[in-house]
Amino acid sequence: MIRKRRFPIVGDGRGILSLIHVDDAAAATVAALERGAPGVYNVVDDDPEPMREFLPGVAEALGAKPPRHVPRWLGRLLAGEAAVVMMTELRGASNAKAKRELGWQPRYPSWRFGFADGMG
Repeated sequence: MIRKRRFPIVGDGRGILSLIHVDDAAAATVAALERGAPGVYNVVDDDPEPMREFLPGVAEALGAKPPRHVPRWLGRLLAGEAAVVMMTELRGASNAKAKRELGWQPRYPSWRFGFADGMG
């Protein structure tokens, strides 16, 4: 959808996206099983990013044209309220607890590194 410019930035695109590479998620899971106290850990990379920066970054990495922008009202019609909230209000997450309590570090500190490695 990004390659075909069918995944637009909705509204101001300020929603913060937290991502994780599958290898990092697996390593954090092993760390939690081996030495983690019961509880919730946010397992995300170190680089939460607003959708208005993430989508153009992915498009560029794919060699695609930049995403279009649509207003909130049109995004709501096309994708629904949940998608609009994700694109404009999502807050992102911190991995500080997982790093501190599990001794875990993501191999890919930014989605950009993991994405580039997967493309290569």
